[in-house]
Amino acid sequence: MIPVPHDALAPQAPISSGLEQPRLLLVDDEPRLLSSLYELLQGRGYQLVTAASGTEALAQLSRLHFDLVLLDLGLPDISGHGVMDFINEKGIGADVIVVSGEVGIDAAIGALKRGAYDYLRKPYSREELLKTVGNALKARRLEEANQRMATQLENSEKMYRYLVDSSPDIIYTLNHEGRFTFVNDRAYQLLGYRREELIGQHYSVLVHEEDLERARYSFNERRVDERASRNVELRLKCHAGSNPERTFNNTLMTISLNAIGMHVPDQEVKKLEFFGTYGVARDITDRKRAEEVISYQAYHDILTDLPNRILFKDRLGLAVIQAKRKQTELAVMFIDLDRFKLVNDTLGHVKGDELLQQVAVRLKECLRKGDTLARQGGDEFTIVLPELRDRDDARSVADKFLECLQLPFDLDGHQVHISASIGIAIYPGHGESIDELLRHADIAMYQVKGQGKNGHAFYDESMQDVSHQKIALSQSLRRALENDELEMYYQPQIDAASGRIVGAEALMRWNHPTRGIVSPGEFLPFAEENGLMIPISDWMIGALCRDMLQWKAIAGNQVRLSLNLSPQYLDRGDFFEKMRGALLRHGIAPSQIEVEITENICIRNPQHAIEQLNKLGQLGVSVAIDDFGTGYSSLAYLHRFPVHTIKIDQSFVKEIHDEYGHYPVVLAIISIARGLGLNLIAEGVETEPQARYLRANGCMTMQGYLYHRPMPLPRFVDVLRGQGLPPGAANVLAFQA
Repeated sequence: MIPVPHDALAPQAPISSGLEQPRLLLVDDEPRLLSSLYELLQGRGYQLVTAASGTEALAQLSRLHFDLVLLDLGLPDISGHGVMDFINEKGIGADVIVVSGEVGIDAAIGALKRGAYDYLRKPYSREELLKTVGNALKARRLEEANQRMATQLENSEKMYRYLVDSSPDIIYTLNHEGRFTFVNDRAYQLLGYRREELIGQHYSVLVHEEDLERARYSFNERRVDERASRNVELRLKCHAGSNPERTFNNTLMTISLNAIGMHVPDQEVKKLEFFGTYGVARDITDRKRAEEVISYQAYHDILTDLPNRILFKDRLGLAVIQAKRKQTELAVMFIDLDRFKLVNDTLGHVKGDELLQQVAVRLKECLRKGDTLARQGGDEFTIVLPELRDRDDARSVADKFLECLQLPFDLDGHQVHISASIGIAIYPGHGESIDELLRHADIAMYQVKGQGKNGHAFYDESMQDVSHQKIALSQSLRRALENDELEMYYQPQIDAASGRIVGAEALMRWNHPTRGIVSPGEFLPFAEENGLMIPISDWMIGALCRDMLQWKAIAGNQVRLSLNLSPQYLDRGDFFEKMRGALLRHGIAPSQIEVEITENICIRNPQHAIEQLNKLGQLGVSVAIDDFGTGYSSLAYLHRFPVHTIKIDQSFVKEIHDEYGHYPVVLAIISIARGLGLNLIAEGVETEPQARYLRANGCMTMQGYLYHRPMPLPRFVDVLRGQGLPPGAANVLAFQA
């Protein structure tokens, strides 16, 4: 190898193409020719390396990458053909220009067969060499550029194929006949059809029969302007044995080709020929199902799966239109469950929900196919019975309802009995609009409630007056507190051994300005429903405390009052503070107060009740359970709650007809009180046999018409004075609202 300047291999200034400087290997065994070749190419933007023998050439080719080799064939050790064989065997990507003095045709043919770019015979002209080198490098750059483009296209195609096959949507193309020309792999994942099964098939093989007409319209519409893309929902069939049909949102675009424009670059050619359709089908099955669920829930009650009030009104409206057209009658029923609140309060809302579900099933079994049963909310149901023959049809259905509800309901071992109050309105006699029919059926239902429940009634205009009276009663009750129209009456409690008064139960009365004395059974339910129980209870506590100030002169500080509280009042967070504040203001000792609760209060929210009653116990107030045995009681509550007194409900006392008879429920309550060391009071004692039976079995404190009727405060104070209570006697005065 001839001496080469040190910087011959260093990077040179880039040639005009902007690519990296080409590296050339010059191979010749003649030093003079090699030096002349080097000088000729030097300074032209090439990196030049020389080799004086075949061995040196192979070494350089093994060490460096070359773009072009200028090779002499007549080398002393390895021929030029041998060097070219080495290049081909090793896969060296260098082009070869043979520069040789041999004049035989075989040498040239041998070189060209081995892939030589060109063959120059010595002596060659300067221009010929430079042109040949320039052409060789230019051809090489073009080839490399083509290879890069081909590689990019290949990678782009792979990426496109990957993206298309990895798409969550089905991507497809159809030809002008509507046959598949392409479909990605998603079709197999979603529908179970392989690509080869669909290519060439008409799109109708996938479309659900009911959607074929819409598919034909969508696929055959030749849109080619800016409106070319359109969306259509189609159900596509899945492969036999796989999932049922699924719903897809198809985005379609017509593929149009300008056949003339493809050959003639004439911008004025506007004729477009239909070629096919490109489509993207997105699986919206889950979305459609979710929409169906949302739509269903918007018009159905989630708990009972019945239509809700919105759907009911819609169906009632359609039934009214149909009845008007056919001139027939229809019935609207309003059903309210009796004693459902008691189940909710005692067994909890979970069991209450289970009861509503069972009720819905029973009511539905009593209806015809065209009838509609809906849940209005809470424990209220509504029914529309279209195309009645006469009112007896509605009466018969209502009787079936009452009959099916008489059977006990099993709530995880709890046998629950309920009934229903049913109001019925008939179209068109009782109203021609939806709201009228519902309102009149509701009024008829409340009429049944007021007459003892567990029955049905047809609407009558006279019921409007009763309804208005109830509204007026509710409004008057609000004014009763402001006008001080409420008053406490007292029914004495008697010690059976001595016949003396040992306590009294206070019964609230309403001195109505026009109706006279109104009993609590008439107005307290309205107070519960209209949020008046809290202010009425506040008034009661103040009234009792004021009454006690009058009794101090007679009974000293030994009188005990028992306050029968509403569940709403006990649930109030400020109940305890109100009670303590009233006692402090009137100077009454807490030991003189006994809070009377029902066992249902204990069960509806036991932990809250325990907290409230324990606070009272710490204050010094005692606790009594009223109407023991009438609710969903549990003896465990007698241990958990700070109970001091049990009251036998009058419903058990009324069953006593013979003083020598056997009444196990009464005996059981007496035994419980005796075993737990609790005080015992019997309510509703009206006959001597009842009094003798209770006394003989250990119940010594009684109240009822046998001894005294309820009386106003002045009369009760006179009775206390008349019997001359001994000083310091421990009397119990029980007051009930």
